[in-house]
Amino acid sequence: MQLRVKGRGVEVTDAIRSYAEKRLGRLERQLPDPKIELQLSEEQNPSIRDSHVAEATVWTQGPVLRARESSQDMRASIDQLVDKLERQVTRYREKRSRRRRVSRHAPDEGIPMAEEPQIVRTKQFAVKPMNAEEAVLQLELVGHDFFVFRNADSDEVNIVYRRQQGGYGLIEPQ
Repeated sequence: MQLRVKGRGVEVTDAIRSYAEKRLGRLERQLPDPKIELQLSEEQNPSIRDSHVAEATVWTQGPVLRARESSQDMRASIDQLVDKLERQVTRYREKRSRRRRVSRHAPDEGIPMAEEPQIVRTKQFAVKPMNAEEAVLQLELVGHDFFVFRNADSDEVNIVYRRQQGGYGLIEPQ
């Protein structure tokens, strides 16, 4: 397991580093040689009680797993983070094994095909040219977490979204 622990505004002590290494080592049982980046930080907003934040990105041979947890104690945040990552790994492994099981059997044997994600609703709307500031206003008006618009300057389709940490993000094509 390759582990990189970074602190953003937080000193990463040897005790926290070894604790994180021990807890994240549990993932190594389920994933072959994962590469893990753990970022520890503290929320700057005093109104938020859960101020110790642990974020992890796990690179595997399959998907990239990400998780974020916060609590009043850094060790508790790490524990919650590891639990969330273990659930993600289990879900990924079960999905892979279902696909393998189904692909081994012919469909005419009465075995149902693996469940694929289903699109349950389709919506169409006009993509109007506007700048990013206007798109943020539209985002607030519709009350969604994201808004798709055509950038008036570049004539490309862009997306503005509400960030979990507050503020807004803009996604532009390269």
